[in-house]
Parts: sequence; C-alpha cells; structure tokens
Amino acid sequence: MTETYIAIDQNLCTGCQECTKVCPNLAIEGLPHQPQKTNPDKCVRCGQCVQKCKSYVSIAEHGAAAYARVRKERGLPDAFKEPLFAAHFFSRIDEVKKALADPDLFTVVQCAPAVRVAIAEDFGAPLGTLAAGKLAAALRRIGFDKVFDTNFAADVTIMEEGSELIDRVKKGGVLPMFTSCCPAWVRYLELNYPGQRQHLSTCKSPQQMEGALFKTYGAKLLNVPPKKLYSVSVMPCTCKQSESARPEMKDSGQRDVDVVLTTRELAWLIKDLGIDFQALPDEKYDSPLGDYTGAAEIFGVSGGVMEAALRTGYELLTGQPIPAVDVTAVRGTNGFRHADVQVGDLTLKVGVVTGLKHVKPVMEDLKAGRLDLHFVEVMTCPEGCISGGGQPKLICDTDAGEAFGNRVAATYEHDRGLPLRKSHENPSVQKLYADFLKKPLGHESHKLLHTTYCGDPKHH
Repeated sequence: MTETYIAIDQNLCTGCQECTKVCPNLAIEGLPHQPQKTNPDKCVRCGQCVQKCKSYVSIAEHGAAAYARVRKERGLPDAFKEPLFAAHFFSRIDEVKKALADPDLFTVVQCAPAVRVAIAEDFGAPLGTLAAGKLAAALRRIGFDKVFDTNFAADVTIMEEGSELIDRVKKGGVLPMFTSCCPAWVRYLELNYPGQRQHLSTCKSPQQMEGALFKTYGAKLLNVPPKKLYSVSVMPCTCKQSESARPEMKDSGQRDVDVVLTTRELAWLIKDLGIDFQALPDEKYDSPLGDYTGAAEIFGVSGGVMEAALRTGYELLTGQPIPAVDVTAVRGTNGFRHADVQVGDLTLKVGVVTGLKHVKPVMEDLKAGRLDLHFVEVMTCPEGCISGGGQPKLICDTDAGEAFGNRVAATYEHDRGLPLRKSHENPSVQKLYADFLKKPLGHESHKLLHTTYCGDPKHH
C-alpha cells in the first residue's frame, strides 16, 4: 500500500464534493453527501483538495476536547488555533523540532521561491506580500545553523536542464523534453503514462538538487560530516515530502532532504515559537548555497521554468545574450499554451501546461505523434507553485484571484529587482562548477543532480 500523505477525515467530511472538482487524477471517491476518501494509489499529493475543503472542526463550535484530539492526530503544535479542515496533510513540525534540539546535528534549511510571496499572509500582511528578507530572518530565529535557498539550485537546474535540452536537440534525443521539477506531475505521468517516461528531463527538482549539494559540496565547505548534516526544505507543495522519500533521492550517500515543511507548517512553527514575523528585519540568505538570480525566483510561477531556461539556453546556443530578458510569450495561466521562440537559426517550439487537468490532451497528442514541440513545462497546481497545496489557505474562494495575481506580480517584481537575472550569471553557481561539478552534464552532475525514475509509483 502506498503511504498516505493527503487524507480526508471521515468524521469531518460533509460530502460536498468540492474537492473532487479540483482533483487532477480523480483520486477522491465517495457518494454525494457522504464522507469522501482519497485513493492513495491514485493521489498525486498535490493538496488542492486541502486548499478547497470547507468542512472543519473548531474550538468554538465543537469544543476544546474534540479540537485537541484532531490537532494531536495531525501532529500540530498546541499554539495552532485555526479551524481543522477535513482534507489535510500530516505535519512534520515535531521532526524538525527534534532535529533542531539535537546538539549532534548541523541543521540547514532551504526555501522555495513561492514561499516568500505567500508566508506573510499568515501573519496578517496583504495577499501576495514579498517577504524574502523576513523569511530568512525567521529561519535564523528558529535556530537553523545555515539558511540557504532553493533558488540556488533552481539556477543549477537551468544549467543542467538547458544543457540537456540542447544536447537532445543537437543529437537527435527524445523530444519533446518535459520538465521534471514538479513531483505531482512526475507521479501523474508514472501512474497514467509510464511508457512516456523517456520524455521527462533526467534533472532532479531544485529541492532535491539542493539537498544533494548540501550533503556533498556544502558539507565540505562547512566542514561537517554528511551524516551529521540534517537537511530541511520549506515548500509550497504537499507532494515534496513524498518526493524527498523516493528511493532515487539518496545519491549523496544519505537521504538528500531529510524532511519537508509546507509554507503553512513553517508559519505554524514560527507562531509556536513566539516569533513576531512582521517585526523581523530583512536579512540575506547564507552564501554560497543561498545566492540566486531572478531566473531562479520565477520558478514559482507558471511558465517561469521555461522562461528561465530560455534566458540561459539562448546564450548557450548562440553565444549571444537573449535580446529581451522578459520572455513574455511563455507567461500566463491559460491551460496549455505554446510559442515559437527564435534562438539563432533554431525555431524552438515550446509549450507550457498550467494545471494538471489540462495535461491529458497534451499526453494523448504525444502518444499519437502529434505533439510537435521541443520542450514542455508542466505544473500541477492551477497557477504554478504560488498556488500550491501547502500555501496559506484561502478560506474564501473569492480571494483566490487576488491572492494568485498578487503572488505572481510579487514574483516578477522580485525578479526585476535583482542585479542578475540569468542563471548562468550566478557567480556562486559558476564557482560550484569550477570547484566541484566541473561542467553541466558531467560525471559528478549526472551522479548527484540527475536521476532515472523507477516508473512504479506504488514503490514510493
């Protein structure tokens, strides 16, 4: 039996079936007006049902004892006072607290780009507030020994994935190549189209690349034995915990990422420790594994991985800077869109899938030989990672448009405000290759940063 990451509390569910409308793989089962349940063998763990659910238990309506029981079942801290909804994920806060309290462990943390444009909402800030500096400060107050950034590995991902795409185009490799940074999408493909796995990029996600680099390159820089280095990531995604547990994700010799917290869990932990988030100063992430460019930041929005890849891929192919850094042709959220981008003599045909519910026709076209593209980005959640299942919950559906719009706007604002906006311009990434990896797609890169998915999702 597949481990359960997302569940629906049978005692709380009213059977409204709103969750079934947002499930991209028809994994929620049950009759109308009866408690629903998730089928763990079909669930892609995207958490959109968690975001949508409106059935709950609260202290005011159901009493302190009933509330405390459910809170304890889910591993939530006593400081947690919010309503507890039927659709939920299981918290790993206690695991993180235990690691932080262990004097024999050196704790490092990484944060995904979408976290910084959403977490402040849980502390009363306007929807979509950019809080990159306060986020770094909060992680230090929690007690992590080093505060790094997944964006560093997003820049590395572009170096590897861009090189892989060019290699496939030039050498007649399997095309189109699909992005592999969204674990819910990877799981969907494994469940429904296992024969098409060769179309996935072999790149691990930025989370897993960063984890592998923590316990190799980072451990050497920090002079910490890899076995004593405890790796935490903070993600907008409820599928990242299962990704980190996959059997393929141990190429550093250890489990590359030990535990994953969602944006919401980090907010709960900050509150539990009595940290005043809004009063924190802006601080920087630690170098070198916390240095990043604007290209990495836009990984959090639909089309962002594609745009970041084009900014660097253009220069890798032509030797010239891309004429316009803002590649607006791949931006947007309208289901499936495609564009032709002129890269020197090559007309690069690209596609972007926003929301997994739109991917089936694309995959059917691929099977039928009708998908005439070079590169396709797929994100499971409705507007990319900024709308992930682990982001702050929007109680009113009417707030979603404003929240997602503001988070996207804050992401692009952050990109525009950074001094470097192309992944290959990141000096810390350049040093990583010079001192450790040597070159994209090289021996060490293949060992640590690439993988071949096993293809049997029942094994993870």
